Parts: sequence; structure tokens; C-alpha cells
Amino acid sequence: NGSDNDHGWGALASLSATWYVNGGPWMVQARYNRAQTRSSIKTNTLLLGVGYQLDRGDRGGPVVPPPSRTNNVTQNEFTVFLGGTIVNTFNSETSFAKAIEYRRGLSRYLSGTVSYINEGQNAALRRNGVAAQLWVERAFFNDKLTLGVGAGPYYAIDLSNHGQAAPETPSRWSGLMTMSASYRINQQWSARLSWNRTVTGYDRDTDIIMGGIGYRF
Repeated sequence: NGSDNDHGWGALASLSATWYVNGGPWMVQARYNRAQTRSSIKTNTLLLGVGYQLDRGDRGGPVVPPPSRTNNVTQNEFTVFLGGTIVNTFNSETSFAKAIEYRRGLSRYLSGTVSYINEGQNAALRRNGVAAQLWVERAFFNDKLTLGVGAGPYYAIDLSNHGQAAPETPSRWSGLMTMSASYRINQQWSARLSWNRTVTGYDRDTDIIMGGIGYRF
């Protein structure tokens, strides 16, 4: 029956204990989380997980700095994506999504992207537009694997709302946050997986999950 744009702030406190198996890189961690909010529920969670240090130093442990790199995390990348859009309503409407992205390395751990995203059309939304993001990105395993998070503005060129709780004149500006991982097949080609989250002010936030093939130059 639709959704409400009901957001708020809270605090998250955590306590963890980590055991580095034989000094690493494998580790086992136990973590306790307390979520505290003023107007919603409070929760306690206890988690147990297994982890791997992607870029460890010459000796094991948590406080050893990894080797530093001297060149940019990447040069130029052009990637074509295909995937799906999920609207964050109670009905979770879905549609086919596609995108193109240009990525440029700015420093050892920073990169920037400009992209065009078509989220497709479903019962709740039709939207496509352009986005610019600044990224914190790191390369691992001799530059074979990269992991990064990015954020920036997203402007809808084409926007149409449907269904309940759809405003008549929504803003075309939104925020875009993304987690992304790439595997560099060789010097020219790479495969990339990205999870995008649009942040709107009109009850039409979406998750856009896409995979793509990129060319590096």
C-alpha cells in the first residue's frame, strides 16, 4: 500500500574481538552491536564471522600497515553495465537497468566517475539520468582486484512517478551511493559489479545492482 519517506538518525556502538589465525591473513571476529534511536526500536545484535586480510604487511596482526602504492589506483576506464532496479516500497517493484560509466584515477586511493543510468520502468517509477561521484578505491592482489565506495549527485533527465505516495512535482536531484568491485582480466579488460543506492526526497529510493565489462586505457 505504498510507502512513507520516514528517515531519521541514530547511533551505532560496537565492541569486537578478533583472532588472527597464525598471525593472519585469516581471522575470526566476534562483534556486538547496539543500535540506539530516539523514535524507533533499539536493537542488540551478536555476530560471528570469518575474514581475510586483502592487503597485509610483512608480518601478521591488525596494526601492521600494508605496502603503499605510488601510482594512481587506475588510469581511464569505460564500462557498460546491465542489471536490475528494485524500488524501495512495500511492493519492491523491479525493472531492467543499464548504464555506461567513465572512471578516472585521481590519486593513489581516489577516483572519479561520470555515468548515465537508465533505471527502466515499472509500476512505481520511470527514471534515467546522469551522475558524478567521488570514490575511495583500493587495489589488491597485485592490482587484480579493486574495491571502492563512491557518492555524489544524481540528476534525473527523465522522471515519472506512479502509484501511491507519488508526488506531483518531485525534485530531479537525488543522491547516489555505490559500492563496487572490479576484477582486472588483463591490462585492457575488466569485469565490474556495482550496487547503487539512490537517495531521494519523494519516496522513490532504489537499489540498482549491475554487472559490466570495462575497457581500460
